[in-house]
Amino acid sequence: MTTHEMAPDSAVTEHKAVGEESLAPQETRIMDPWSYLFAWLGGCVSIGTFTVGSGLVGTLNLLQTFVAIAIGCTVIGVALMINGQAGHKYGIPFMVQARSAFGFTGTRIPALVRSVPAIVWFGFQSWIGAGALNLVSDTLFGYSNIWVFFVGFQALQIGLSVLGFHGIKWLENIGSVFIIFSLIYMFFSVIDKYGAEISDNLINVEGTWGAPFWGGTMLFLGIYSTMMLNVSDYARELRKNVGPLRQVVIYANSILPATLFMGLIGLMVSSATGEVDPIKVFSSAVDNKLLLVVTLLFIAFAQVTTNILNNVVPPAYALMDVFKVNFKTSAVIVGLLAFGTFPWELVKDESAAGLSLFIRTYSAFLGPIFAILVVDYYVLRRRNLNLAKLYDPEGPYKGVNMAAVIAMVVGVVFALIFSGISWYASLLPSGVLYYLLMQHLPSAQRFREN
Repeated sequence: MTTHEMAPDSAVTEHKAVGEESLAPQETRIMDPWSYLFAWLGGCVSIGTFTVGSGLVGTLNLLQTFVAIAIGCTVIGVALMINGQAGHKYGIPFMVQARSAFGFTGTRIPALVRSVPAIVWFGFQSWIGAGALNLVSDTLFGYSNIWVFFVGFQALQIGLSVLGFHGIKWLENIGSVFIIFSLIYMFFSVIDKYGAEISDNLINVEGTWGAPFWGGTMLFLGIYSTMMLNVSDYARELRKNVGPLRQVVIYANSILPATLFMGLIGLMVSSATGEVDPIKVFSSAVDNKLLLVVTLLFIAFAQVTTNILNNVVPPAYALMDVFKVNFKTSAVIVGLLAFGTFPWELVKDESAAGLSLFIRTYSAFLGPIFAILVVDYYVLRRRNLNLAKLYDPEGPYKGVNMAAVIAMVVGVVFALIFSGISWYASLLPSGVLYYLLMQHLPSAQRFREN
């Protein structure tokens, strides 16, 4: 077969209905640049960003935090563009893109690394959203039952998830307007209420431009490092006439506002009050009942937009690949699995250490896998993929490519040793080693075929 000939099960998807997502090469591009920007904006309003900002209290001042976020978001934008080119050019998802580097069976390793955190965060953020809705109900009607709201909130998200990228497009387009105005409102409300404390604790302090500052850029970058792996899942939806430079602009300008507002709000409020629980923070920062309700609804809505884009699509595609189920079934399974993460336990103070260890553990894999995918596509394949082989389970990519596995393990070791800058530290060792092993490891010879 030639590069453009494909196996029968990889027939190009020319059209797709609502919820009819497929792993096949996709010609249908449902997102224009503005829709794509709004999707990323809505998907990046994460409570995790607020928590990261809170964690920098006592380390960086306000200016240093602003610069750290700007640097982190610029790196994120470039990284997303680089690794998303395969998906954008060929219309293939992450699960297919990774086959040339890891093999059909080996692809389950990066799929697991991407999917497990997504399901855990799906449950965690759903509990946060349910808590916000419960507080709204208690404030307005005097009714409080977190379990009722959690189950209902999860059911709502599962229902929206099965709509696929058509649903994501319109949810994010409409929701982004609400998100933007809510973020601006909360930002200035915090400044108005805690201006004196912010000035004393964040503006008139020295901070540092040393290692902790660069570690700060890593923290904000780390929030999106999972998305850097499966960015092809999203880039395949973007119209083909949007070039690489324009893609960087879209990524950076969608991620930056969300990260900047959430990170700085977390930093400012936590420095003034010592509180890190986002619901308690926002409820204490707002005196007007109506505005409190709007703020809490924003928190809940932000969890929906983040979960459906970031935490449903990756594990759903993984389930489609491994178990050969359709997207709608996969989305429902992902939503049900989120119940099994016991998020009500994860939010407890005594669970913080375990959750932090979980984040550090899976984060150590993200840089190495990213480096391997980039070296494979740009250096070894020279941006030229053979779709027939990518969809042939008995072809040269059958099984596991040990070159990728070994390079990943070595990169993980470097990431754990230099945990403060784990993503940066793991890139070069894993990328270079993967390239060398692909040249000299006998078992990798068939994977070099293109």
